[in-house]
Amino acid sequence: MTLLDLLKLMRKNLHLMVALPIVFALVMASYAWFLMPNSYTASVSMYVLTTTTEGTSEGLTNSDLAASQMLTNDVARLIKSNRVLGDAAAQLSTSNLAGYQVDVASQTNTRVLTLSVTGSSAQSVAIIANELARTTDRVAKEIMDVRSVNVIDEALEPKSPSGPPRLMYTMVAFFVGIAAAIALVILKDLLNTRVRDISEIEELLGAPVIGQMPVMKDRG
Repeated sequence: MTLLDLLKLMRKNLHLMVALPIVFALVMASYAWFLMPNSYTASVSMYVLTTTTEGTSEGLTNSDLAASQMLTNDVARLIKSNRVLGDAAAQLSTSNLAGYQVDVASQTNTRVLTLSVTGSSAQSVAIIANELARTTDRVAKEIMDVRSVNVIDEALEPKSPSGPPRLMYTMVAFFVGIAAAIALVILKDLLNTRVRDISEIEELLGAPVIGQMPVMKDRG
């Protein structure tokens, strides 16, 4: 099937090509806006102060800076460890933080870490983010060559939800509907074994059509 044939099929089944994407989008939009719960994200930024840091970068060698950056990366991994997550949960008098998503972002040229917590409660995500920061400071000083992990900006209770991305879900559903409509049109054409025009007759018989009987309508 050529692209031109596909376009003809799509034009012939235009009602299906229009209706199916709209139905997909409406169903997803209804689910996303009315059934999906809001999610909230709170972030806390931290500065990793290593034992080689004297409060300023003056006098530090490149190897010192590289080592402190590697240590910062280790702290970023430490935040998501079972030790830190478990200790923070214990401080909050809960069994675990399984219902929350914890993300850590760091850049290669800085010792600043950004810890983000996402969950269904705006108040809880801020409390958990700040407790994780405190727990990270305590555990890092205990088991790593870190002087402290200082909080730059504490997490605040978010005023508006961060997700879910309802508009994106709706758009994806719309395009999935288009793909489904195209697949349905092609399948419908493949299952249609009727001879539909003269070219198909000639292809089946291997001979040209030399005449055609007109359709007679009863005017009765």
